[in-house]
This record gives sequence, structure tokens and C-alpha cells, in this order.
Amino acid sequence: MTRVRLSVAERREELLRAAVEQIESRGVAAVRISDVASALGVSNALVLYHFSTKEQLVAAAFRHAAEGDLAHLRKLLDRRTTALRRLRSAVRWYAPTGQAKGWRLWIEGWAAALREPALRAVTQDLDRRWKAALAEVIAEGVAAGEFHCPDPQGAALRLTALLDGLAVQLTSYAGGMPRARAQEWAEEALCRELGLRRP
Repeated sequence: MTRVRLSVAERREELLRAAVEQIESRGVAAVRISDVASALGVSNALVLYHFSTKEQLVAAAFRHAAEGDLAHLRKLLDRRTTALRRLRSAVRWYAPTGQAKGWRLWIEGWAAALREPALRAVTQDLDRRWKAALAEVIAEGVAAGEFHCPDPQGAALRLTALLDGLAVQLTSYAGGMPRARAQEWAEEALCRELGLRRP
């Protein structure tokens, strides 16, 4: 079978997608350059041409996944509706839904970031941008008089910390907590942070 010749940007994109899939299925520690190469039917040398080490490949793969998630978050938060509706949409989308592949990827990334400085920089940047986006919409809602929140940055931090913790519980410990309860707690936390009575 003849492979289509891709541009450098297209090839890099293809390698990053394959790396994300391999990390999701094998985990950061177990994934190898050869796994990514084999998944695409290319040589190890081609992967190493674009990413000179496994650590660079893993960090770039996480950044690639993060940018996709942030683009989706931005789409939800940029809709033409109330700040409260946009926040609810973002929290529902972010909230853990059980054995989701996306959450397994991020839990793997957080664990590996403890030992990998390049990956730590990627996960910290994602975390900072995520919280900033939520805090911005909370501040918009306060300015519009939709709800009251004296500390939008603190509220964004507390909400994401709760959601991250629930994700670990639901993803790592199957059957430990009903998904409906996690969603209920996320809604309660949002209402509490915004000074709203729960519907």
C-alpha cells in the first residue's frame, strides 16, 4: 500500500493523534516511540525526526489534546446566552461521566507530570487557561447582575478542583460513586459559588 505524502504539519498532526490514542490505551509510562510508529505504519526514525525524545512526543501529545479541549470550552463559553447558561454548559461538559477515555488521559498526564518537567509545564498551562476562562465568564455574570460572586478566580479554582477530584473517583474506582451523585454535587457547587438557590 502506498502512503500519501503529507506536509510536515499534517504528518505532525497525524503523529500527535496516534500518540494520544497510544497514551489512552497503554498509559504514559508504557507507551513507546515504536508503538506510535507501528500504529501508523511508519518508522521510528520518522517519529524521532519530529519529536527527538519520547518525553517531547508525550508533552506535545498532551498539548494537542489540551488545545482541542480548550477550543471546545471556548465554543461553549462564547455562545450568545446568559453567563449562567454558559457556565452550566461548561461544568456539565467538564464533569466526569464515568470511564471516559479523556479523563483517563488527564489522570495519566497529572501522574507523569510529577516526574516530567515538560509535561508539567503543559498541564499547568492547561489548568491556568481553563480556570481563567471560567473566571472570566463568572465575572461577566457578576457584572450583568445575574448572580453574586466576590471571588471569580477562587470560584473557578474550587469548581475545577471538585470536578477533577470527582473525575479521579469515577474513573479510577469503578462503582465507587454513582455518576448522578457526582453531577448533583457539581451543580450544588456551582450554585453555592454563585450564591444561587438550586433549582
